[in-house]
Amino acid sequence: MDAARARKIADRIQQIVAEMLERRIKDPRLGFVTVTDTRITADLSDATVYYTVFGSEAERADSRAALESAKGLIRSEIGKQTGLRHTPTLTFTHDPLPDSARHIHDLLATARARDAEIAKNAEGAVYAGEPDPYKTNDDEDGHFEDGHLEEGDHENTETELPTS
Repeated sequence: MDAARARKIADRIQQIVAEMLERRIKDPRLGFVTVTDTRITADLSDATVYYTVFGSEAERADSRAALESAKGLIRSEIGKQTGLRHTPTLTFTHDPLPDSARHIHDLLATARARDAEIAKNAEGAVYAGEPDPYKTNDDEDGHFEDGHLEEGDHENTETELPTS
């Protein structure tokens, strides 16, 4: 089966399921469900519908039960609207991606708050030592502490050549 055709059918199934949940499924257990993605096998025999539910874990469980009970009605509507010879079986799977994204967003917000706190504490801070601790010229003859000369300074190292 062509992958592009399978993707188009998966997109169409996603639209059909979303419309069905919005307009035709009147189950009171069905919470605020959003269809996030649909994947279909290459042979078009199985379709997995990923969804999220806004609410608590109990509301997720109720929505899962409502989706399972409406699976036959949704599948028959998919068969009518897609015109496929064999309507794919449906599997509803809770999509953990939004929960993971929310968790990452919370972690980043915590990191930003800590960075702001550190920046606030560092506003009036001064260095404990010299402003430039690497340039310490203690000798008046231009030598650094370790005995090296400053850049541009030259020690008088001329020696007399012996005359024969």
